[in-house]
Amino acid sequence: MTDPGMLTGFVAVLGGTSLIALSARRLRPTAALPSLEGWALAGRQFGTVIMWFLLGGSIFTAYTFAAVPGLAYGAGALGFFALPYTTLLCPLLFVLLPRLWRAARERSCVTVADYVRSRYDCPRLALAVALTGILATMPYIALQLLGIRAVLNAAGIYPRGLAGDLILVVVFAVLATATYRHGLRAPTLISLVKGALIFGAALGVTAVAVTKLGGAGAIFDAAANRPAPGPAGAALLLDRSLYPAYVTLALGSALALPMYPHVLTATFAASGEDALRRCAIGLPAWTAVLGLFGFLGIAAIAAGVFAPAGAAETAVPLLVAQLLPSLLSGAVFGALAVGALVPAAVMSVAVATLFVRNIYTEFFFPTATPKHELRVARAVTLVAKVGALAFVFGLRDQDAINLQLLGGIWILQTFPAVAIGLWGRWLHRGGLLAGWAVGMVAGTLFVVSDGFTSVVEIGGVQLYAALVALVLNLLVAGGVTAVARRRGMVDGFGPSPPRPSAGVP
Repeated sequence: MTDPGMLTGFVAVLGGTSLIALSARRLRPTAALPSLEGWALAGRQFGTVIMWFLLGGSIFTAYTFAAVPGLAYGAGALGFFALPYTTLLCPLLFVLLPRLWRAARERSCVTVADYVRSRYDCPRLALAVALTGILATMPYIALQLLGIRAVLNAAGIYPRGLAGDLILVVVFAVLATATYRHGLRAPTLISLVKGALIFGAALGVTAVAVTKLGGAGAIFDAAANRPAPGPAGAALLLDRSLYPAYVTLALGSALALPMYPHVLTATFAASGEDALRRCAIGLPAWTAVLGLFGFLGIAAIAAGVFAPAGAAETAVPLLVAQLLPSLLSGAVFGALAVGALVPAAVMSVAVATLFVRNIYTEFFFPTATPKHELRVARAVTLVAKVGALAFVFGLRDQDAINLQLLGGIWILQTFPAVAIGLWGRWLHRGGLLAGWAVGMVAGTLFVVSDGFTSVVEIGGVQLYAALVALVLNLLVAGGVTAVARRRGMVDGFGPSPPRPSAGVP
């Protein structure tokens, strides 16, 4: 039976956010004619504060705030790899994003594949980057829906069968409408609300947990001595054999995340390089909040929360329902659901823009007008959201998680083409394409052959499969480049990378 107070709190938060999203046209309006760039990048006019909310809201997804504490609940110390991962991510973003923004602005690029196309003069390499981005992002959108469904299940407001599915469809339909009409402005406006809600929820729930469970020390002591499902007490300390896996998971994840289309779409919407640098300096605040959610996973063990087998991500929602009054619990659940809307919307915009610019216009309709591109992109955002719903309703949750795991491994294989070229013309475009293909195949085989696990054992050492595949990618790219140089194929390196220009706004 659904708690009326919990339902009221949830609907109030989600309904208010939906109304705000539908008014997104008020966010920094522009007088420019309708175009794909204006719709997808909001006119490239967002400053430091808005970028901090937008990038933070896009990077730190709702599923992150459910999966990280769920992993801490189910695997102990290993679940905290997300903290060094996001800590490493911030300086990487500080260095990488402003330079990539400058290159994209100088070359009038709307997508990362546009930049690769211009940088290497290689449509096939640009197509590889675009397809990888789309394939990696689609299951990621589905995971945001799974995060919402986990929250609704824990709140007891997700009826079984068609009724529950309709609730999820209605929640997503509002997002689809706002994104269709306003493009990136809709999730940007929601990100302002998300930031306030997530920070408030994390601080509030942590304070209540620490107070009611006897303090942080008591929580860790109780978790170490309580036989909860999954972790034992010793799992709160990382086993030495897991050190390489822990380090490579953090490093590989930090290198992969900036390559996702939704992160780069948000990046290209910035007003300038300095806005991105200042934003990157402030992003560790989101990492601190993520640490609080990880701590709540340990608190769930201490509180005796029992999450169903295979659904550890519900541990924190169940803890919230146990600790807070129903009205406040509903508000927290609403905040977590809002947390899914921002990245899901940005991802759908990114997928649509990649498809239109780098597949549809490039190979099928090169004479498309800006209005035609925009019309097709809007349609593709709807298709992306329907596809995400199909993932959720048509596959087991674990299938979507496995596909997203593959997505993370795939997207890292675009790092050489996207990032390394910003600093020099070391790698031949043919080498980059060959390395990408080897990395994609090797990474997929690593994961699938070992029963869909992100960690593979090589020489008795456990390592993150995506990072191993990236090493193979670079070795092949370097080998092909060496052969190309010996044969005098210097024309395959493309134009020189852009140099810093003080006149760029």
